[in-house]
Amino acid sequence: MAADLQVRGLRIVTDTGAELVRGVDLDLAPGERLGLIGESGSGKTLTGLALLGLLPPGLRASGSIRLGDTEIVGAPERRLQRVRGARIAAVFQDPSSALDPLMRVGRQIAGPLRRHRGLQGAALRRAVRDAAHEVRLPDPESLLERFPYELSGGQRQRVAIAMALACRPDVLLADEPTTALDVTVQATVLELLDESVRRHGMSLVFVSHDLAVVAGIVDQAVVLRRGEAVESGDMQRLVAAPAHEYTRGLVSAARLLESALDRLSAGGAEQGPAGEDGEPR
Repeated sequence: MAADLQVRGLRIVTDTGAELVRGVDLDLAPGERLGLIGESGSGKTLTGLALLGLLPPGLRASGSIRLGDTEIVGAPERRLQRVRGARIAAVFQDPSSALDPLMRVGRQIAGPLRRHRGLQGAALRRAVRDAAHEVRLPDPESLLERFPYELSGGQRQRVAIAMALACRPDVLLADEPTTALDVTVQATVLELLDESVRRHGMSLVFVSHDLAVVAGIVDQAVVLRRGEAVESGDMQRLVAAPAHEYTRGLVSAARLLESALDRLSAGGAEQGPAGEDGEPR
C-alpha cells in the first residue's frame, strides 16, 4: 500500500549556522501531486534533497520527514539506502550527472531492480526491457547496450526515469526534469511522467521554477521564497488568485513569458534540424 509523506518544521542549516530552509510543512497523500515552486535560491531543491536524505556535505536537516512509518531526518545511511529507489525515487535536472558514463544503460536500469527486488537472470532482463518499453525508448534491445554519451539528452532522461520507476516507489520526486532538454522534447517527457505516475498510483513531488509547467502536472503547490513557504494550496487557485505578493509576481512573469512566446510563434520562428527523438542536434 502506498505511503503518506508528511513534513513538519523542516529546517536546513549550514555547518556555520546559516539557515537555508526554515519551518517548511508539506503533506502528500497516496496518489497526490504536489509542486514546489520558487526562483533559484528559494530552497525548493534543498527541500527535495532532504526528502531523499541526500543533502550535500556541510548541510543538515532538522524537523521531521516521515514516509509512512519511516523517519528520514536523522536516519542512518543503511536505512536510507533501503528507502531510496524502493519507496521514494528521484529524477533530476541533468540526466548526464545522474548516469554512470562508464556503464551501459541497461545495467544501470537493472541496478535498483537487482538491489530492491532481488531479480536475477531472465527475470531481471525481462524487467529491464519492460522498464525501457514503458518510457518509450526507441529500439530498446540496441539502446540498452549503449553508454550514456551515445544517447540524446531526451533518451538519457528517459533512462533516468526508467531507473526511478523500476521498483514502483510510493513517491516520485521530479526536480526540474525538463529544464536541460530542448523545448521540443520537454512536452514528451512531461507527458511520460504524467502517464507513469497515474498508471502506478504514485505520489509526485514536482520541483520547478516554471509556473506554467507545474500548473500542468500537479494539483497542489507550495511557493517557496528564501527558504520559507509563503503560500500554498490548490494549484489552479494559486494561478487564478494568488494571495502573496511574491506569488503574484511569479504568475505575472509566467504570463509575460507566455505572451512573448506566442508572439514568437506567430512570427514563424524557424526550428533547426531535428535528430533522434525529434530533438535538435
